[in-house]
Amino acid sequence: MSVRAAALAPVLEAARAARANAYAPYSQYRVGAALLTRSGRIYAGANVENATYGATSCAERSAVAAMVAAGDRAPIACVVVTAGPKPGAPCGICRQVLAEFARDMRIMRIVMVAEDDRGRVIARKTARLATLLPQAFRLATQRR
Repeated sequence: MSVRAAALAPVLEAARAARANAYAPYSQYRVGAALLTRSGRIYAGANVENATYGATSCAERSAVAAMVAAGDRAPIACVVVTAGPKPGAPCGICRQVLAEFARDMRIMRIVMVAEDDRGRVIARKTARLATLLPQAFRLATQRR
């Protein structure tokens, strides 16, 4: 299932809204992410930092948690919004978590957007999840 650019506009808006609610008192690096699923639903998440750093939740994993909590399991696109000048890519753990649910990593699109202080897009990159995580870990017993 290919995702058209127009279908990503509401996903971008959801990621922006989530980013506005990010909790980043330590790094000041606010991130918002939103997933589009096969069902057409959108799930958003924001990064939530913690003083121990290790307990920090990334925006992408927060969006996956919202998706799972709602009973959905099939993301087809993820939009990640950060501050500029360059778009931020999902970390390795987030890539692996996305791979857990992506039925076809060659199709799942990751759109990374950097915005300026006024919320204008200043840079954008797109990649397939398979490109960002070419050797995802899979258990032999893992069902698809």
